[in-house]
Amino acid sequence: MRETRRAVLILEDGTRFEGKSFGFEAPTSGEVVFNTAMTGYPESLTDPSYEGQILVATYPLGGNYGVPPAGPELSDSDYMEGSRIHPRALILQDYSWSHSHWLAERSLAQWLEDEKIPGIYDIDTRALTKHLRDSGSMLGKIIFEGLDEPEVYDPNVENLVAKTSCTDIKSYIPDAEGLPSEEVHLNTDEACGYKFDPKFKTVVLVDCGVKHNIIRCLVKRGVRVVRVPWNFDFNRLECDGIFVSNGPGNPDFATDTVENLRKALKGEKPVCGICMGNQLLAKAAGANTYKLKYGHRSHNQPVRQVGTDRCFVTSQNHGFAVDNDTLPAEWEPLFINMNDGTNEGIRHKWKPFFSAQFHPEASSGPEDTTFLFDEFIKLL
Repeated sequence: MRETRRAVLILEDGTRFEGKSFGFEAPTSGEVVFNTAMTGYPESLTDPSYEGQILVATYPLGGNYGVPPAGPELSDSDYMEGSRIHPRALILQDYSWSHSHWLAERSLAQWLEDEKIPGIYDIDTRALTKHLRDSGSMLGKIIFEGLDEPEVYDPNVENLVAKTSCTDIKSYIPDAEGLPSEEVHLNTDEACGYKFDPKFKTVVLVDCGVKHNIIRCLVKRGVRVVRVPWNFDFNRLECDGIFVSNGPGNPDFATDTVENLRKALKGEKPVCGICMGNQLLAKAAGANTYKLKYGHRSHNQPVRQVGTDRCFVTSQNHGFAVDNDTLPAEWEPLFINMNDGTNEGIRHKWKPFFSAQFHPEASSGPEDTTFLFDEFIKLL
C-alpha cells in the first residue's frame, strides 16, 4: 500500500477538509477557487491567471493522462500556457497514480514535485465547491502532518500583473508553418525608435500575464506580435494595433496599463483585450470593476452577443468583472453571461475598440469564439 502524508485544507472561516499528499510537501496558502473543466490540467496549471490561488478541480479524477512535454516556448506541440505552474497548490478528489497517454513524459505528481507545488487528494471536492459557491471564494491554507503552518497569503492585495508580466520586449513573426518565431529581443530603451520590417503589420501585445496561445492565435493570422511589459508606455512604439492580454488578480493594481490605454483611446488605432484586458480597457474608458462572489472558471460558460440571438460556449478564468452600469455613454456591453448576467465584453460605439472577458483562444476549452481574433485583424 502506498504511503502518503496526511494533509489538511483549512479555510479562513475555519472549515477543514482532510486529505492526502501527492505532490511537493510544503505548507502553503492562497485564495481557494474551483474550476469545473473536465480536461486540460496542464493548460490550467500553467495559466498565469491562477497566480496566488489554490486550484480545486471539480472533475473527480486527475493525473490519469500524465503530463506532456513542455517543448520549445510557443511551439505548436507546447501544451503549456506559461513557463511554470502558477497556482500555489492543486486539490483533487482522487489522484491516479498510474497514467497513460502517448505524449506523457512524466506523472502529474512528479511535475508538482519538480516545481515544488503541493497537491492533495482524497478531498470531498463536491462539498468544498458547494461551500465556496455558498460562501464565496475565500483564503485558505494547506498544512501537512509534522510541518509548521504557513502564514496566510492574500493574492488580492498584491500586484500580480507585475509578478507575471515579461520585463523586456520580444517580437514574434510567423515561421513557415505559421508558428511564432522570435524576431528580435530588446530592452525597453532599445525598443523606442526601433524600425521593424514593414513586411508584417505590427500588433503590440501588452503582457499582463499572457497565455501563450494568445500569441499563437495572433501570429498564425500573419501579423508581427511585439510583447511588452505591463507598465511600458506602448504609445511610444510604431504599430498597427494594440492587444491587452489576460492576467491575474485585482485590476486596480495595473494603474500604469490603464493610464497608457487612456492615451491610446484618444487615437484611432484598433484596441482589443481579453480577460484582464477587458477589465483594464473598461477602467481606461472610465468604468468600474468589482470582485465576483466565486468567479467564473470553467470550459462551459454560455455568453450572448448583445443585440443578437447568438450564444457561444466559452472558456473562462476570472474573479473580477466590469460593472455594466458604469460604462460611459460612448461604450456598451458586447457580450453578457447567460448564467448570471455579468459583463463578458465591451465595445466602443464608433471607434475600433472592443474586448472579451472570456478566452477566445481557449486552450483548453471550446473554440467557438476564435473569430474575435479575425475581427481584430480586419481592423488593422
